[in-house]
Amino acid sequence: MNKILILGAGLSSTDLINYLLQHSQEYGWKITVGDMILEVAERKVANHNNGCAIKFNVTDQQQATAAITKADLVVSMLPGSLHSMVAIQCLQLGKHLLTPSYVTSEMKEMDSAVREKGLLFLNEMGVDPGIDHMSAMRVIDRIKQEGGTLLSFKSFCGGLVAPACDDNPWHYKFSWNPRNVVVAGQGIATYKESGQCRYVPYNQLFSTLSAANVPEYGDFEVYPNRDSLQYRTLYGLEDVPTIIRGTMRRPGFCEAWNVFVQLGCTDDTYVMADSHLLSYRQYLECFLPYSKGNSAEDKLAEFANFSKASEVMNKILWLGIYSDEIIGLKNATPAMILQKILEKKWSMTVQDRDLLVMQHQFEFELDGKRKHIISSMSCEGKDSENTAMSYTVGTPMAIAVKLLATGAIKPVGIQIPIRPDIYNPVLDELDQLGIRFDEQELDL
Repeated sequence: MNKILILGAGLSSTDLINYLLQHSQEYGWKITVGDMILEVAERKVANHNNGCAIKFNVTDQQQATAAITKADLVVSMLPGSLHSMVAIQCLQLGKHLLTPSYVTSEMKEMDSAVREKGLLFLNEMGVDPGIDHMSAMRVIDRIKQEGGTLLSFKSFCGGLVAPACDDNPWHYKFSWNPRNVVVAGQGIATYKESGQCRYVPYNQLFSTLSAANVPEYGDFEVYPNRDSLQYRTLYGLEDVPTIIRGTMRRPGFCEAWNVFVQLGCTDDTYVMADSHLLSYRQYLECFLPYSKGNSAEDKLAEFANFSKASEVMNKILWLGIYSDEIIGLKNATPAMILQKILEKKWSMTVQDRDLLVMQHQFEFELDGKRKHIISSMSCEGKDSENTAMSYTVGTPMAIAVKLLATGAIKPVGIQIPIRPDIYNPVLDELDQLGIRFDEQELDL
């Protein structure tokens, strides 16, 4: 297989494209990059001899069929909601497919048909999901092979700002889709702790925290992700008393963010009347109890039960939410307005670098002794274009493409990277490329 089609040339595709072009001469690959905006694809290909840029619109069936027909394997870096459209075409045309996104119900339903054609549709091949699966399963499988009994598994990940570029009281900047940050955690978070299933509603999520310490980067707080229980079956941990997955933030972030959650500012289910005419102060006051004569600052401090001089209030004041600037955003939900406020303050500058941190915590019994393994990974971006998030999404995708194209991996059906024949070679090469996990093992 030497004809590789990459769909989507956004930020997360940068390192994927670079890797494949760099190895194209060695393996005889021809790389085609398709994007809605031709100039974006051309910029990523950069006139490479083995690269070609095309304009690609997945909703144009004739165009999509023509492009996919010419490929041996397809890599979809499109938004997750569009992968199923690509998958249908790949199935019909007999092409392998790789994506970095979660397996959807539509994708699962294709498993039998994909297997019948001897194809591999490999999903969840980025960082989270992706590297999290592979690095966790390598340790879990090793513990089991050595005869250990796993008692607790905790897995945390976070995209933040590199310490040298951390210049705001929230200790946070957007390194990925801002909308996903604003609406994160809505619904119920479920996990298992000490044998008991726990259910945490959204209004309690950011006050239900765990702790983590990453070498060289210090302390983090962690709020639980939506559904940790699904990983019991996925990772073969049905009998493990504790299993928790969570998102990492710097200490103090969640306490302040929780104020917006309690106010209702993160709600994305309704449009605010005349939203474009409101000032940011008026937007805030829409959610505060009426109190004649009190300022928005006073009412918010009373509502949140923090003093006006507290760190929490300092974080909120720093965002400029008390200003009289007009929002100017028509038909906006509360979450959309909050996102606009945050994008002014949390966006990465050209000089900024992001930080990605991941940690797994394992407790297990082996030979009558209780042990603890802490496995940590950290990666800093080079600049606002070459980010840690892009590197850790695109690089495992690229390695998997190489393994599939060269026949080094041969599973079929709808797969994710929890098999040793996939995770071992990918993790080994990631280690060589600087994405490595450091383990600490302790007796408890």
